[in-house]
Amino acid sequence: MNKNMSAKGGSAAGGKKILEGSRAIAETVNNCGVAVVSAYPITPQTHIVEELAKIKADGQGNFEYVRAESEFAAISIVLGAAATGVRTYTATSAQGLLLMTEVLFNVAGMRLPVVMTDANRAISAPINIWNDQQDAMTMRDSGWLMVYGETVQETCDLHILAYKIAEATLIPAMVNLDGFVLTHVVEPVEIEDAKKIKIFLSAWKPTEILDVKKPLTLGAFVTPAHYMEIRKELHDDIVAAKKLMTKEMVNFKKIFGRKLSLCEYGGAKDAGTVIVAMGSVLGTIREAVETHCNASLRNAGILKITSLRPFPDEEIIKLIGSKKNIIVIDKSISLGTEGILATEIRRVLYGKSKARITSVIMGLGGRDITMEMIGKAVEESKKTKEQVIFIGK
Repeated sequence: MNKNMSAKGGSAAGGKKILEGSRAIAETVNNCGVAVVSAYPITPQTHIVEELAKIKADGQGNFEYVRAESEFAAISIVLGAAATGVRTYTATSAQGLLLMTEVLFNVAGMRLPVVMTDANRAISAPINIWNDQQDAMTMRDSGWLMVYGETVQETCDLHILAYKIAEATLIPAMVNLDGFVLTHVVEPVEIEDAKKIKIFLSAWKPTEILDVKKPLTLGAFVTPAHYMEIRKELHDDIVAAKKLMTKEMVNFKKIFGRKLSLCEYGGAKDAGTVIVAMGSVLGTIREAVETHCNASLRNAGILKITSLRPFPDEEIIKLIGSKKNIIVIDKSISLGTEGILATEIRRVLYGKSKARITSVIMGLGGRDITMEMIGKAVEESKKTKEQVIFIGK
């Protein structure tokens, strides 16, 4: 393996293109200068790694493409590659992500800056290949940085940012996008070329790598005397990563001209009701609020969450802490409790807000979410005594 490959970058041309979401991600990852790609196909992630294989076959990618026999093997391969000091990439969905579980914790615990795409998909059983966000949300405690893209453009941009933050903090990063909704959509995307990306994302230069001449132990056996302190260090570093992410989002806009944020408020400034969500559903929510498709939406605000880990606690308190009615739309659920994002919002605002917080579960298993359903969620939240409601039509 050529350890300088990550510094050479890809050769795919940049510029405005009309691409399928998966192809756009593949070109962006290639232009980030990855040295090793390993993955196993699973719907709806498959097109991403197929496109990377095509980029490699067409001579446009300067990376090693390692075919794996499973998702467990794929994440293990990039773990090993990252430990030698090169930039790595993998992608997966649903059951594939769950099969990676053991190694996900190892990658984070060994402080290896792997970047992975998760094309979010429902988890079996019953078998369902369509989109919701249950897969990644289930992995939220594995020690990875986790961000969610609303559009294909934002998702591509988040990959560039992910490498920057992961390599600076030595914490792996998972970039999430809604499967099919974004992976298979065709739309205009600005693909940044390798030269421009290098202005923002310099070559990774790790200080400690696996080298036969200088033996090093990663993931060593640790007794109770030290384990807790090591886990606390990872926790503290994930929390601290928020400050760096905020700084680099500002730098990103200076170089590429597009805004990224941990969270973002939109809609009526004096809104009594605020709808909180992540991912592509925000487009539907925004249209519902802007067109006032329901009388309940005439004075509503929207809080977009981009970063799940680290979670923007202070920013959320500042933006919606004074609101009276908060509706959190989740495309996932912690079975037996409520929507996972709702729990995060409830934790952040506990003791700091008098708002009524309603967890609304929608879109599981790929169920369509319409503007009318958004309006219904607002209406139901105002009259129900339940903290968790399901809206399917």
